[in-house]
Amino acid sequence: MSQKSKTKARPGKAAAMPSGAVRSNERWTVPGVCVFLTAIVWMVFGQTLHHEFVSYDDDHYVTGNPIVQKGLTLEGFRWALTYAGIGHWHPLTWLTHMLDCQFYGLNAGGHHFTNVLLHTAAVILLFLVLRRMTGLLWRSAFVAAVFAIHPLRVESVAWIAERKDVLSAVFFMLTLGAYVSYVRQPPSKVRYGVVVLLYALGLLSKNMLVTLPFVLLLLDYWPLKRFSGFAPPKVLIRLVAEKITLFVLAFASCIATVLSPEKVTFSKLPFALRMENAAISCVTYLWQMVYPSGLACFYPNPTNHIPLWQVAGAVGFLLAVSGMAFAFRRTQPCLLIGWLWYLGMMIPVIGIVQISYYARADRYTYLPQIGIYLLLAWAAADLCARWRHRRLFLAGLSTVILAALIVCAHKQASYCGTAKCCGLTRSPAHLTTTLPNSTSPRFCSKRDELTRQSLITDRRCKSIPTS
Repeated sequence: MSQKSKTKARPGKAAAMPSGAVRSNERWTVPGVCVFLTAIVWMVFGQTLHHEFVSYDDDHYVTGNPIVQKGLTLEGFRWALTYAGIGHWHPLTWLTHMLDCQFYGLNAGGHHFTNVLLHTAAVILLFLVLRRMTGLLWRSAFVAAVFAIHPLRVESVAWIAERKDVLSAVFFMLTLGAYVSYVRQPPSKVRYGVVVLLYALGLLSKNMLVTLPFVLLLLDYWPLKRFSGFAPPKVLIRLVAEKITLFVLAFASCIATVLSPEKVTFSKLPFALRMENAAISCVTYLWQMVYPSGLACFYPNPTNHIPLWQVAGAVGFLLAVSGMAFAFRRTQPCLLIGWLWYLGMMIPVIGIVQISYYARADRYTYLPQIGIYLLLAWAAADLCARWRHRRLFLAGLSTVILAALIVCAHKQASYCGTAKCCGLTRSPAHLTTTLPNSTSPRFCSKRDELTRQSLITDRRCKSIPTS
């Protein structure tokens, strides 16, 4: 094979190890990127260590929960395994809250510290896993950086009750990493067992990870390249059969969720309205990703109908992007995989199966939008591949994007998790709820007044048992 042929062969092997010289440089670059990612996370979220508890769910999880406040006890362990009275069964999340109380008591700063620490771990793991799968360092670093400090991440990180988001994200990334090791090395029951164990721990943290087996199938197509073109049925069947254990765990988690009593009562929406809201929400999340303005704790469900032009526009947009991604599936597989990652991971929380009294929530984008970041990073780099000044341009553009996100996320984090967020206040003796009103800094629109009325009508929380 000629030197020219060898040069052409390398780009196709995205996961191939770099040359010795590049590997030597990356010995310092990779730790440097990890330090940078850690720095920007704490630059945005370090302020939350000075925040207090809020009475929107923090009371159910910590401040009003005497079992959790006792710390790690045998009684608490049994309770965590059996309690699902707030609409979720996530025993591992309960145990982390107990562990925090063991160390920090009711010092809110300690609980916030754990959230930020877990988010930092998830960010670094995402970078390392993407780099290992693709062999592309800077694209992986950019995806991880946007994931780290996008304003839509604030709710998941700065809200103590959303511990389940950051905890499950760590196990999500660990499962991806273990799966890559399982695929890239000779078959091993031990390595497969590690994948299953980490996935089970993720489901015990938050059941939104039920879609992870589907994400692994997507990664089999790209960048792991375990399909050949349009894979013959035998290949697809083999890859699905390989994940049967994971699908069984996902199904069991779904059953546990269905059997869990709801923490609130709310009016069920007609199925057609839920489908319309799902389409609108998918597009709205993308718009908020590009222009994260007007973010709020509550987005109330539509009460009557959604204008036809909005629904038609949203459905048309989703179909157009899906068609484009499918059309470029061979030359730009990142488009299809990133898009399906986003849509697939949104399914449990998009509202087709109504799980709450709100139409959408910022925290629901925590893991799904990684697919969009991946899509954009790879597409932009490939689009500029033949441009002479691509490195300077992409470096400058990335710097501007990250700087803007840091500023916006820092401001958003200064609201979320404080008394300014959702109109929640904390008194010395206990936490009380002051529903959003026209004077709340983050609630000053017609939408938020509807939210306030919705909460007054529908939010009838069940009390947590004392034993």
